Amino acid sequence: MKTSSEIGAKMSAELQVLATSALKEFRDERGDVPGWVLVTVMTAGLVVAVWSVADGQLKSVLTGALRSVSQP
Repeated sequence: MKTSSEIGAKMSAELQVLATSALKEFRDERGDVPGWVLVTVMTAGLVVAVWSVADGQLKSVLTGALRSVSQP
């Protein structure tokens, strides 16, 4: 039967191996900056498009919600 210190040492060694491999993969990951820029710009464009089309409806929904909360 192993002692708790032996089990702790084995777990520590295994965690170190896992952490080292995870850090190596993280460092190798550069990401896709142009892709994220495109997603951000397209999202902003969709928000502007929806806002321009539904401006009146959004105002009436917000006004109605605020009135229902402020009135007893």
